[in-house]
Amino acid sequence: MDHDFSLILTFVGGLAAALLFGLIARKLHLSPLVGYLLAGVVVGPYSPGFVADSHTVEQFAELGVILLMFGVGLHFHLKDLIAVQKVAVPGAVVQISVATVLGVLVGWMFGWSAISGLVFGMAISVASTVVLTRVLEDNQNLHTPGGHVALGWLVVEDLFTILLLVLIPAVMEARQSGAGDWGGILSELGWMFVKLALLVALTLFAGKKVIPLVLRYVARTGARDLFTLAVLVIALGVAVCSAEFFGASMVLGAFLAGMVVGQSDFCARAAAEAMLMRDAFAVLFFVSVGMMFDPMSVGDCWPLALATLGVVMIGKPLAAYVVVRCLRRPVPLALSVSVALAQVGEFSFILAGIGLMYNILPPDANQAIILAAVVSISLNPILYRQIGPAVKWLQKRGIGLADPGGVNSMALPAPDARRVVLVGFGPTGRILKRILNDNGVEVIIVEMNIDTVTAIREQGGDIVYGDASQREILRHAGIEYAESLILSASIPDAKEIVGVALELNPHIDVMIHTKYMRDVDILKEAGASQVFSSESEVALSMAEYFLREGGADDEQMLMDYIIRDDCELCYLDTYLKETFRNKHTNAANEQ
Repeated sequence: MDHDFSLILTFVGGLAAALLFGLIARKLHLSPLVGYLLAGVVVGPYSPGFVADSHTVEQFAELGVILLMFGVGLHFHLKDLIAVQKVAVPGAVVQISVATVLGVLVGWMFGWSAISGLVFGMAISVASTVVLTRVLEDNQNLHTPGGHVALGWLVVEDLFTILLLVLIPAVMEARQSGAGDWGGILSELGWMFVKLALLVALTLFAGKKVIPLVLRYVARTGARDLFTLAVLVIALGVAVCSAEFFGASMVLGAFLAGMVVGQSDFCARAAAEAMLMRDAFAVLFFVSVGMMFDPMSVGDCWPLALATLGVVMIGKPLAAYVVVRCLRRPVPLALSVSVALAQVGEFSFILAGIGLMYNILPPDANQAIILAAVVSISLNPILYRQIGPAVKWLQKRGIGLADPGGVNSMALPAPDARRVVLVGFGPTGRILKRILNDNGVEVIIVEMNIDTVTAIREQGGDIVYGDASQREILRHAGIEYAESLILSASIPDAKEIVGVALELNPHIDVMIHTKYMRDVDILKEAGASQVFSSESEVALSMAEYFLREGGADDEQMLMDYIIRDDCELCYLDTYLKETFRNKHTNAANEQ
């Protein structure tokens, strides 16, 4: 029987090439995105050897874009933007405006129309969320004032991009449909906004009731695969319906679906569950962008690419720096934000793709954007690491480091030093939480039972719904700031949880409850500070009771009693002995 392997070969070949070049990029301390773009060039039609089916890759890429925007919606929180609005909003608006004007000037230099230059400038005005987040994480700056401002800045850019993704197709389709006069275009736009308003109302109000109910029902089944499937169906289903029934962009539908899920109890788990699928298809998106690049065109478009790179790496950061300084923020903050945003990313390619689709942009524009993306994304982590030495150099000379209203006024409240992440909220977890709260310790709960999560939320408690073995869940619980991680129940994935926790916070103290004594050494080798076995704790409690009933006093209880079970030795725990010792000493002092 004959088979058509084109889809499978394209999928496997694209991912394999992305893996290979992504590994090479990481070895060279570059962003994996650079590797994915180069992988697309290698498997593209302009390179010899294996050639992926461009039509198939484009469809996979569309899925990647939808899931990317769903992720943006999941993490879009208005309160985060409000916290840094005084810098992020005017900064993003000014930077986008400057980059757009510079794009128009570049287009004029190369003989383009005004609309071509406008779309080109708006395309290169936005930065990459993936690159920015990775750079901030690698430099431990994600939760600093500069990191918060940069992320808020990106939120504004993302909203701007979403608006463009809606407006550009609407205007172009209105023109192509014969409504060439401004009256016809405005009429079409008016009708479009009516449909968009209806879509937003249905999604944010009706969807806010229906979608959480569906996820709650699926979550109660306890099947992880069904929950993942439900998240994907919601993301893709709302995206398709928004395009099919409302004539809107699928990207907008995915963003709205993400916002609805992000406001529910399922935000953290949905982000974690959809992560793998999102990343896989997002990789194919970057591969598809690389496939459009013709290496032979470098000789013809290098002046345009150089001008584009100048806007991205000089014009944009300079505008950001000036805005931040004009808003009376310190030089370190201005440098951090401006350098972090000196790159182009996924949304630049999406806007450029729309420009090519409607024949707004010439092919050379896309080639230039890809070249600028490869160079800027490659250099961005390197340049960001130079901020520290640059600040020290300025400090020695006392240049521009006065803080008129600066970092301290921007900083979020410092995290509580006494913070514990508690995994599991059964009987043991409830007792632990009560005792810790009574002693002034903040407790963040991670729980998989959605009914428990709902009940705690209604009581005003801090709780995260999701699997603690997933990086996104622990990060959502604030593991980076926690003093301790406590696994209050015997969890099969305890070893994996320890590994993820120590990766996110190398100094965290990890305490684990396990059922069997045989797991104690394994978990300690994995990095646990202390492991409490149900078997040993019960044996010790029973032995203590037996000895006290036999008349043993505190002095006798200080001896090292040994319990033998299957040739394993379990000594009386240090903390228990210390308790007896302190009690005995206090009693003697009182006498």
